[in-house]
Amino acid sequence: MRVGLIGTGMVADMHVQAIEQTGGAVTLAGVCSRDAANARIFAARHGGLRCYNSSADMARDESLNFVILATPPNARAEIANQMSAARKPVLMEKPIERSYDAARQIVETFRAANVPLGVVLQHRARPAARQLMKLLADDRLGQIAMVDVRIPWWRDQSYYDEPGRGTTERDGGGVLITQAIHTLDLMLQLAGPVTAVQALTHRTRLHRLEAEDFASAGLEFASGAVGSVMATTAAFPGASEEITLHCEKGAASLTASELRVAWRSGQNESFGAPSKTGAGANPMQFEADWHSDIISDFARCISGGLTPMATGRSALMVHGLIDAIQMSSKQRQRVIMTPEEIDV
Repeated sequence: MRVGLIGTGMVADMHVQAIEQTGGAVTLAGVCSRDAANARIFAARHGGLRCYNSSADMARDESLNFVILATPPNARAEIANQMSAARKPVLMEKPIERSYDAARQIVETFRAANVPLGVVLQHRARPAARQLMKLLADDRLGQIAMVDVRIPWWRDQSYYDEPGRGTTERDGGGVLITQAIHTLDLMLQLAGPVTAVQALTHRTRLHRLEAEDFASAGLEFASGAVGSVMATTAAFPGASEEITLHCEKGAASLTASELRVAWRSGQNESFGAPSKTGAGANPMQFEADWHSDIISDFARCISGGLTPMATGRSALMVHGLIDAIQMSSKQRQRVIMTPEEIDV
């Protein structure tokens, strides 16, 4: 399948590598960017790709089977309208937009046009995460009682010195919507929706940015489980994120790509192996395998009329949670999730 890439920023090279790893199932046909010079440089670096004049030109190209959208969040809405109007499927980088309401509007635009929309939430594709999903689906762990999430990442100040980064206007916030969104999304896929939040967000003295570089929250789940989350980019030198589920029959800890299960019977099991996840100063220090799996899955699904691994609609739940955490901190009180935010 032929794909076009919109955006030539930090993650664009990862998408090129991920497409190459599909073994020819997907090929990159061209690229476009708001900065034409950047697009030409990027295209030349990757073997002379075609440079489209605009996203509208890409939308009109009937030879493209779908488009990967890798712009900053504040540049999504117009492009989404162009692609849905042209009936062009889109696989977009997280987040969908800067807020739950804006993300929902984009999802609804694609739904109304009956055009596939996927989101690059690649942590869902990790084999260890899928193994844990299977254990839960098969009821081997029993009911979840408590959820513990820790995301102790690190970013140098130089990361936030880039214009727009860590701002509400461009990114929609800080650590929650830019880094923690992956782990929070995976937590929701494993443990189900959150119904209430009591939270604190803050900017530590270690960074200069508009938004938060630290967040913590107590969570109440629809299942009756309770939990906590801590996310930061101020934990030098950075360590892998971890989700621990305390269940009736044992405890399962998912650390990056490694799953460890301590059964109450006394048996211990492990799946996968440790891996780099971009937790440190270099945000791109991770393998392209998970991106490649998401891209391959999206291509297969739009070809066969199936549901992608990470649909736009399924990604709305984490957007709702992030908004609730921000609201709870701002209002300094417990926030109850709306039915729309959890029924996705």
